[in-house]
Amino acid sequence: MLDSKKRWQIEDTDPTIVELLKKELNIPTVSAKLLASRGYSNIEQTRSFLKMDESTMHDPFLLHDMDVAVKRIKSAIAHEENILIYGDYDADGVTSTSVMMSVLQSLEANVAFAIPNRFTDGYGPSERLFKQAYEDGIDLIITVDNGISGIEEIKLAKELGMDVIITDHHEPGDILPPADAIIHPRHPKGNYPFGELAGVGVAFKLAHALLGSIPKELFELVAIGTVADLVPLKNENRYFVKQGLHHMRKSVRPAIQALCQISGIEQQNITEETIGFMFGPRINALGRLADAGPGVDLFLATNTADAQLIAKELDAYNKERQSIVSKMTEEAIALVESGEIGLNPHVIVVAKEGWNPGVVGIVASKLVEKYYRPTLVLGLDSEKGIAKGSARSIEGFHLYDELSKNRDILPHFGGHPMAAGMTLAFDQVNELRQRLNKQGEEILTEEDLIPIQKIDIKLKMDEIDIDSIEALKELGPFGMDFPKPVYCIEDVNVASMRKIGANQNHVKLEIEDDSTILDAVGFGQGHLVDELTSGVRVSFVGDLQINEWNGRKKPQFMINDVQTKEWQLFDIRGIRQTNRWIHLIQKEETLFIAFDQKTIKHFETVLNQPILHVKEDTIFTEHKPYIALLDIPIDEQLLEKVLRMLEPKRIYAHFYVPESKYFEGIPNRDHFKWFYGFLLKRKSFDLQLHAEELAKHKGWSQETLFFMAQVFFELGFVRIDNGRIDILEGQVKRDLVESVAYQSRAAQIELEQKLLYAPYMELKQWFDSRLVKQTVS
Repeated sequence: MLDSKKRWQIEDTDPTIVELLKKELNIPTVSAKLLASRGYSNIEQTRSFLKMDESTMHDPFLLHDMDVAVKRIKSAIAHEENILIYGDYDADGVTSTSVMMSVLQSLEANVAFAIPNRFTDGYGPSERLFKQAYEDGIDLIITVDNGISGIEEIKLAKELGMDVIITDHHEPGDILPPADAIIHPRHPKGNYPFGELAGVGVAFKLAHALLGSIPKELFELVAIGTVADLVPLKNENRYFVKQGLHHMRKSVRPAIQALCQISGIEQQNITEETIGFMFGPRINALGRLADAGPGVDLFLATNTADAQLIAKELDAYNKERQSIVSKMTEEAIALVESGEIGLNPHVIVVAKEGWNPGVVGIVASKLVEKYYRPTLVLGLDSEKGIAKGSARSIEGFHLYDELSKNRDILPHFGGHPMAAGMTLAFDQVNELRQRLNKQGEEILTEEDLIPIQKIDIKLKMDEIDIDSIEALKELGPFGMDFPKPVYCIEDVNVASMRKIGANQNHVKLEIEDDSTILDAVGFGQGHLVDELTSGVRVSFVGDLQINEWNGRKKPQFMINDVQTKEWQLFDIRGIRQTNRWIHLIQKEETLFIAFDQKTIKHFETVLNQPILHVKEDTIFTEHKPYIALLDIPIDEQLLEKVLRMLEPKRIYAHFYVPESKYFEGIPNRDHFKWFYGFLLKRKSFDLQLHAEELAKHKGWSQETLFFMAQVFFELGFVRIDNGRIDILEGQVKRDLVESVAYQSRAAQIELEQKLLYAPYMELKQWFDSRLVKQTVS
């Protein structure tokens, strides 16, 4: 048995809907299954989803206050007023700023931009920067990707005589700022058809309204901000990203070309994953460590040299960010592992002086990935007496609600069910840790603390081919609310398996069913070679890719998780050097068993593990899922008792035998007849002195002579004293099998044949038959 790392939740698809989608849309089975699993059953709705066009976009003037904002901006341009675009330091804020700068520059406005510094200004409107704007002669401030929560700051700007237009997508509060216009897709007085735009999406709608036509050249910026901000990829967002990817693949914008170059990406191969894992982190790194302004300069750059220079700066910050995250993560793991924050906490709260507040959210995510617990990571500032950080959660623990229960010690926090940010007093961290852990104990069950793996599709092997995988690309882009699909292949055989990679830490397999073979690769999963055995049915979860080598394309399954529900036999027979097999055994999960006290003495020092001596009267007080059979029992019934009592999920069969009897066998009757006749002639013979000479004469082993002598002794034919054999006259004829030694040797040879020398599949069948009997009974 091999347990999966996560709880698999498989979506069941209605085969009728799958067939309908296949037929009406002319798509492969795999694509139809994915759409069905995502709730698409209406043909027209699905066709619109697959073939989005400009009609997907809504009239920008449906946004509340859009007409007011456009009129005020055009007036500012006409009167040559000074306009400030006030952005944010993440990728959404940087692209939002770039969109507004681009459109206003094209309209020949007097425009500049400002982005708050995460460390000195914090998120959102800043009194310091607004006062600076007033001193610089700014007449109109346009916020992008922020502003909806800046009530006091907007009030200040108005008091200073500046007009303010807010464009934002964050949750509006009960009280709105006193801005001249607020453009927000979920404005309480509005009725815009789609409320999930990213900040850059809102900025794009304003750009569209100002120009009177769709600024298609800005789609690529909108795509970057939309993907990086993790908003749902549906409706307009999906169209923006789809168009943006199309434009980026052939873009002449120096920024896109420079980002591809620094990321090592072929421009024509840009996907949503390129944005999420290559472009986004580099743009975000600026705001996490320094000033995000160069990100805007990058997107506004008009020549290649400038763009490449800035892209290198972004890349350098990203490498620095990665180094900081790595170091902080190691320190956080050390705190958890040390037990300093409590043993096995339900909620992890780690804090340390000097931790960079710009990356605490990333570290929290990494701890959730490792421990699957709600996690808070706090940077401590002893001088200011505060702790500032971020939190990430798991399903079943509503982070915002649970933090809300601690408002008395948590004066500043915000977020949603799965993520939050907070600031609290330095000396309240331990109190918050204790409270949250208690809340976690009350809410989270043992099952809640096992990660969930949602699976979209169960695949049959014959459904996987190059065309099906290529067709899946047409269902993209994938992201929030329409994630990249996860596939499951159930109960297949492993035809071959080997470790690959310089450190042998990856695995390459061939998996097969009745008629199909598929290549599979698991990065970082070389351990599977030691945890899967022949003849078991295995299920895999992962992704489908196309492997292209020397112009030849083959489907390939990328393994994320594996399980088999069948018990497994690991054959380590005949490997004499313990260090060659002990690393294969998961010691903490395994009960080591020996049937002979001599075996325990042989292994106790090299194994450095407790070894249970199993006898007829042994009572098993310790149960573990796996057992290691170090030697052969005295009879089958004793081993069957072990199997019956322990019901192991894995059996490691070593079967150490210091002196095998199988190949020596049992001397035949002619051997016994000759030896008895030999003794009868001499009446007395010192076997101790002359065994070597006699064995050499007959071509037998000395052990064979001693064995036959013991049989004669047990049958009463001879007397043995200190190795001297004396014939006893007048004894009644008896059968050799009446001797206990004879019976014992025969039984050992039979057991060695069944257990030690049987081919793997025969041994597996021997165990199978006994384990099945247990299950049936």
